[in-house]
Amino acid sequence: MASEAKTVAFLVDQIADAGLIQAKPMFGEHGLYCDGKMVAMICDDQLFVKPTAGGRAFADGLDERPPYPGAKPCLLVDADRWDDRDWLARLIGITAAELPAPKARPPRRKG
Repeated sequence: MASEAKTVAFLVDQIADAGLIQAKPMFGEHGLYCDGKMVAMICDDQLFVKPTAGGRAFADGLDERPPYPGAKPCLLVDADRWDDRDWLARLIGITAAELPAPKARPPRRKG
């Protein structure tokens, strides 16, 4: 079941203070990017944040579950926490700060 566009828009707005936020469609769901780093996924209208040491410490007590079968577990942020804009943006900011910069892609060959 794909996530609703209103859920994606709401979460992007809630975490806007963390940095440059983008939502990109991925396999019927959405990846959330902060300053060019993929920090979270929205799958089946649930928010999964990539686990980092700082994120785990800040969000003490969140369950870790895979966002889809075969995926690595991520921090599952309950929908009742989504309204706390400051807390959510801080979690995303902490996570983004600890993740490595994305690798540069080689230029596409024209053919």
